[in-house]
Amino acid sequence: MSSHYTYSPVWIISENLMALDAVTLSQLIDTVKRFVQNRLVPLEAQVAREDRIPSEVVQEMKELGMFGMTIPEAFGGLGLTTFEECLVVMQLGETSPVFRSVIGTNNGIGSQGLVMDGTESQKQHYLPKMATGETIGAFALTEPDAGSDAGSLTTRAVRTGNDFILNGTKRFITNAPNAQLFTVFARTDSSLPGARGVSAFLVDADTPGIELGPPVKKMGQQGAHVCDVVFTDCLVPVTAILGGEPMLNKGFLTAMKTLDRGRLHISALSVGCAERLIRDSLNYAIERKQFSQAIAEFQLVQAMLADSRTESYAARCMVLDAAKRRDDGEAVTTLASCCKLFSTEMVGRVADRAVQIHGGAGYMEEYGIERFYRDVRLFRIYEGTSQIQQLVIAKNMIKDAS
Repeated sequence: MSSHYTYSPVWIISENLMALDAVTLSQLIDTVKRFVQNRLVPLEAQVAREDRIPSEVVQEMKELGMFGMTIPEAFGGLGLTTFEECLVVMQLGETSPVFRSVIGTNNGIGSQGLVMDGTESQKQHYLPKMATGETIGAFALTEPDAGSDAGSLTTRAVRTGNDFILNGTKRFITNAPNAQLFTVFARTDSSLPGARGVSAFLVDADTPGIELGPPVKKMGQQGAHVCDVVFTDCLVPVTAILGGEPMLNKGFLTAMKTLDRGRLHISALSVGCAERLIRDSLNYAIERKQFSQAIAEFQLVQAMLADSRTESYAARCMVLDAAKRRDDGEAVTTLASCCKLFSTEMVGRVADRAVQIHGGAGYMEEYGIERFYRDVRLFRIYEGTSQIQQLVIAKNMIKDAS
């Protein structure tokens, strides 16, 4: 039985916001939806158990163009707008987040720095391969002592002639075990405090001096691989600076540019996961009988369902509004943080209610609810924790008022 409320993507699309025409976009969304339901959902338990996505599934994702959704058409991607991307990601959210994770860096922080600030030769060299999935990118910013305070990173790049020597350790780098390209942030001028004096480098994974740590065992999202990346006297040319020499000591600006779109992406993913959890909870509540009636007839269960539906709808509206504003050229840093804060906290509450509605079954592996409960917990941490989002929002409010 399916009781999922379906949204039509067409009625909210304005032609000036579209990379694709309305019919083509609807076809893309429908294709992704069918791929999710028919191919990915049946594999969720297997992927979690084996901690890997089957290679044939990854190949199918490549053939569907999912690795290059946000990469411009000129470089072989689909060139989706932020708005279109969010609609597609909401569909991807209706299955285990690990499937989205394998393509996430190529569509987000792994490619968007290149799209925004890369030199033409850097774009021509890397983006076509990223669009096809031949190259998987990883974003190497976080360190053992630099997470939310990314400006305190200690990885250093010391110039020697026309090269830089990289030394340092990056921590919890998503897709690092499978990456062919690292965007590495390193301090190039120790005389400049905080985020200033940091540069971004494009470093091929087979460069001598790179060592990968063992895969990290995580609370959730089995199948999405994370590990440390250690750079020891890793020699890279000056041409590896993302954006070329004019971007020396300005790498942190590139990192910040990727965040608005990345935060909206995670917000859209949270909405998709919430929709999946709401559908499963509603269907279970209708089918599960207690005291000679479906538990969906109990008002306290209805209250949990209603709260989840309301919050998911609110998050969806926020995300699509902010995405349209970004595509229109509006500065949306505050709005993106609002979306990230609300949507990720929202899906955490929805997941908690889903466990509660399922009762003992929700705590058991068989139903998959406990897996989603663990998987979505990460959303409130990466791309900036909820507390960082609160600081961004409040500081921008004060700045604007002043």
